[in-house]
Amino acid sequence: MRARGFGWRHGGRRAHALRGVDLDVAPGERVLLLGPSGSGKSTLLAALAGVLAGGPPGAGGADDGEREGELLVGGAPAGARRGRAGLVLQDPESQVVLSRLGDDVAFGAENLAVPREEIWPRVRAALDAVGLDLPLDHPTAALSGGQKQRLALAGALAMRPGLLLLDEPTANLDPAGVVEVRDAVVAALRRTGATLVVVEHRVAVWADVVDRVVVLGRPADGEAVVADGPPEQVLRAHGDALAARGVWVPQRFRAGPPAPAWTPPAVGDVLLHARSLACARPGGPVAVRSADLDLPAASVTALTGANGAGKTTLALTLAGLLEPVGGGVEASPGLAGDLGVSPWGWRSRELLRRVGTVFQDPEHQLLTATVADELAHGPRRLGVPEAQVRARTDELLERLGLAALARAHPFTLSGGEKRRLSVATALATGPRVVVLDEPTFGQDARTWAELVALLRELVEGGAALLAVTHDAELVAATGARVHHLEPPDPAVPLAQRPDGPAPSRGRRLRRGRGRA
Repeated sequence: MRARGFGWRHGGRRAHALRGVDLDVAPGERVLLLGPSGSGKSTLLAALAGVLAGGPPGAGGADDGEREGELLVGGAPAGARRGRAGLVLQDPESQVVLSRLGDDVAFGAENLAVPREEIWPRVRAALDAVGLDLPLDHPTAALSGGQKQRLALAGALAMRPGLLLLDEPTANLDPAGVVEVRDAVVAALRRTGATLVVVEHRVAVWADVVDRVVVLGRPADGEAVVADGPPEQVLRAHGDALAARGVWVPQRFRAGPPAPAWTPPAVGDVLLHARSLACARPGGPVAVRSADLDLPAASVTALTGANGAGKTTLALTLAGLLEPVGGGVEASPGLAGDLGVSPWGWRSRELLRRVGTVFQDPEHQLLTATVADELAHGPRRLGVPEAQVRARTDELLERLGLAALARAHPFTLSGGEKRRLSVATALATGPRVVVLDEPTFGQDARTWAELVALLRELVEGGAALLAVTHDAELVAATGARVHHLEPPDPAVPLAQRPDGPAPSRGRRLRRGRGRA
């Protein structure tokens, strides 16, 4: 690939996502692309895949925006090389195309006109490589977020691309899965000789298996490529500067996370408790068969476990967004007020002040046309005076590094920026219980530290936090109690409430529910 003065500005945005990038990558190189949140890493990968400004001049692209400079792949404009690149997006759910696992992995190879007799051996080999040991007819809708990441990577590997582009491919994986997926990528590269460009905030995951580190700066600061070279050389020569920019430099953060010491407050009364709770997605199998869990005020509880253990399903059930299929969730009188004890029975507006939810996929809870309006939406629905709404919105924008993006459309933000926005929207209404699904993915070290500080302040204010996470640093920095989930054992009978199974009211989880 070759970039000369390359830049991209998303439609409707004044600022460039990338500008002035000069970069060459030789065939077969393995490149780790670093940079602070919002430096344009994901945009560069999308451009290389030909989905921003593809084809010959005047042909346009799949995404609305303005291009500057030149970007070539294999000597031709990137858009003319579609199919030579395999792209795994930061949000794996957006890459799920078909309803059955095997069909989804085969989709890319089919579109490349790979002979039919070659496709299914490729599919099985790709699934084995990423450790997704499920039947080919397994429904993709029943996969966890981490399993969907493996699925997206398997689909890219089955294409056998000459250029493999990975955007945070291990963000939602358990620790064992991180190593397994990384090793699967390395094995595929050795087998095919493909070129790799991988975006990852956590340098240590890839530093030993790449040839080169390229660091992007922020276009708003007039920066393009700020460092480029072999990993050891770049980290040794630029370690302090990179750490100051928020890059997770292993030598700088080995002793612990970049957050000051903190003593958690005394734990308060239980606000939510689950007893013998069984839960499932609508129409799906039981994900958790029997969970006993308390969420006390002024505490953080970390929900951990392997991908597919049911962490997200349990979190959504505790938040009142999924109906229990056995056992129950009860709110304390102080939390429920004059409502019923089950959060499932509360209306959306009643949840706003009581239980805030941060979905695993930030885009599932974006509702408005600007970042500022997104933050103001919940408080306005509660009738908060406009002056207070603006004050709270301005504070959150500033704290989470989104002030310069206040008028931007939320869907044009980077993955890390969308994550911070989704956390902020859940906090804007001041709920007493906050349920967060992977709240720190896609963050550089600086924005990670600010999120941790914000969560600590919530705990000090008496909130109960439940975090679905694979982030060991977050667990340590918040003094979280750990509730570890194991995948359900089909031989164990389903837990039931004393009065029998919960009646179904036919209501499904709705995007944006909990924010009215």
